[in-house]
Amino acid sequence: MIRHILCSLFIFFGSICYSQDTNSSNNDITIEEADVPFAVIDEVPVYPGCEGTNNEVLKKCMSDKIGLFVSENFNMKLLESLPLKPGKYRTAVQFKIDKEGSVVDVRARNTNGSIEVEQEAIRVVSLIPKMKPGIQRGKTVGVLYALPIIFEVEPPAKINRRKQQKKSKN
Repeated sequence: MIRHILCSLFIFFGSICYSQDTNSSNNDITIEEADVPFAVIDEVPVYPGCEGTNNEVLKKCMSDKIGLFVSENFNMKLLESLPLKPGKYRTAVQFKIDKEGSVVDVRARNTNGSIEVEQEAIRVVSLIPKMKPGIQRGKTVGVLYALPIIFEVEPPAKINRRKQQKKSKN
């Protein structure tokens, strides 16, 4: 039985994280920038090929390019080989774009409990090319990014109908 899998990507965002560090030697309080969520960064990381000065344009370009990169590099044959029931499945991937623009700390979790899907998501996201790092308050910072990978396994009857329609067109 062959399963047809559709893969679509959506981007969602987190919330602000800050940490404080108290310097005990002179009782001054210094505020240290923590990793900043993609949704609120002053200047987003710039994906190779994205251009512009508007942060919103750069956010959209980066999101689109990451989505395209993941969909082109995700091993769909792996998904077809797994014993998944028809339905929609979601794998939540989180990662950080560090101060140098590299993708690090990639984690994945999915709804079907398949370690193979999680490992494939981590593999693909780890291949994302190096970017120009994000900037918050004039300093380069790590940027937190979340990427849900959603795919659908269609029932065998629907797949067979689609195959028959293709044959009749030829």
